[in-house]
Amino acid sequence: MKNSTRDNFSVEKMRTDFPLLVNAGDSLHYLDNAATTQKPNVVIDAIADCYRHANAPIHRGLYPLAEKASHLYEKARSTIAKFIGATGEHSQQLIFTRSTTESINMVAQGWLRPRLQKGDQVWLTRMEHHANYLPWQALCHESGAQLKIIELKKDGRLDLENCSGLYDSTTKLIGITHVSNVLGVINSIKEICAKASEQGIAVMVDAAQSVGHMPIDVIELDCDFLSFSSHKMFGPTGIGALYAKAERLNEMEPLLLGGGMVDTVNDDVSSWMPYPAKFEAGSQNLADALGFAAAVNWLDETGMELMHAHVTELTQYALDSLSKLNNIEIYGPVNAEQRAGIISFNLKNVHPHDVAQIAGERGVAIRAGHHCCQPLMQHLGVAATARASFAPYNSLHDIDALLDAIREAKNMFA
Repeated sequence: MKNSTRDNFSVEKMRTDFPLLVNAGDSLHYLDNAATTQKPNVVIDAIADCYRHANAPIHRGLYPLAEKASHLYEKARSTIAKFIGATGEHSQQLIFTRSTTESINMVAQGWLRPRLQKGDQVWLTRMEHHANYLPWQALCHESGAQLKIIELKKDGRLDLENCSGLYDSTTKLIGITHVSNVLGVINSIKEICAKASEQGIAVMVDAAQSVGHMPIDVIELDCDFLSFSSHKMFGPTGIGALYAKAERLNEMEPLLLGGGMVDTVNDDVSSWMPYPAKFEAGSQNLADALGFAAAVNWLDETGMELMHAHVTELTQYALDSLSKLNNIEIYGPVNAEQRAGIISFNLKNVHPHDVAQIAGERGVAIRAGHHCCQPLMQHLGVAATARASFAPYNSLHDIDALLDAIREAKNMFA
C-alpha cells in the first residue's frame, strides 16, 4: 500500500479519540463500519454535557435555560446543514429525524403518496437497501403504479444505458443510493439528478453510506431529497436528517402530527408551522442533535480528505490481498477509486455466517447476511455475503487479521 497519507495521518493518534477502541486494544479489529461507526470522545462528551448543562424543552420555554437549549439545537442544525453544503437559508431545509429509514418514509408518505397513481412509474436501483425499496414498493402496490429497476453491469455499477423509460413523463420519483452498502459502488448522483430535473422528476438519495465519508454538497448535486444517519458517521444512534428542496418541503405533508409543529388547532381544522418545525412534532432530541453536530465538527477538524484517502488506500490493500486468496469471490469494482470502503465477498463452499463467526472468535468484527438487500442478493445468485467495511481508525493490521481469519475458515472447511 502507498504511504501517501501516512505523513499527515496517524491511525494510532486517531484511535486515541475512541474510548471503545482504546479499551479493547488489540483484542478487537472493528470492520463493521457500514453498519455503525464507533464514537469519539467529543461526541460522548457533547451528549453528557447536554444533560449536565443544557437540558430543557426546545422552542417552548421562555426562561434562560430553555432559550439556551433552543439556541444549541438550532446551532446543531446549522452545523450539520453546512456540512452537506446547505448554508444560509438552506440550513432550515434540514429536518431532524430518527434515521435514514424514517426520512425516506416521510418522503414516501408525505410527498409521493398523494401524487402517485396508476400508470405512473417509480424507479429504483438493484442495489437499494430495503429502507429505500420497501416504502416505494408499498406505494406502488397501493396506487397501481409500476416499480421499475435500474439493473447492474457485471462490475456492479449501474447500467444506465439500458433503462428505457427512466426519464419518461410518467416517472414520478427515482430512488437511488449514493453508495451501495454491499458493493461499495459510488453512483453518479449529480448526472442522474440533472437529467431527472430536466423532466421534473424528483430524486430521493439515500446517503447513509456517503455523508461523513466523502465530501457532499447537496446544492451542487441538486437532488430533491437526501437522507442520512448520524450513527454511520461517528455520531449517536437514534437521530438522522432529511434534506429537501424548499419547494418539496412546501408540497410535503408531515408524517407525524402533535405538539410543536402546529400553527393553529381548532375543532374541525388545523394548520402547520413552516418547515422545519412542520416535520418535527413532539419533544426534540436535543442531546443527540448536539452529539450529531459534535461528530460533524470532529470530521471537519480531523480532515475529510485525509480520512477518505486513508480509507481508499486501505480498501485497495484489502481488495488486492483478498484477490490473491484462492476461492474468494469479491462483489463490485476491483478498483478502490470506484467504490467506498466496503467490500462484500464469499469464500467458496463456506457459508458467510461461518466466516463471520470464525472471524469474530479471533476478534475480527465483520458482517454476514443479506445486508437488507435481498433483491441484490437474488441478482448476485447468493443468499448472503460476508462484508468488511473500513473507517479512518482502521489499519493494515486490522485487514491482515481479517485475512488470517479467512485462511483459518478455509482450512477448517477444506
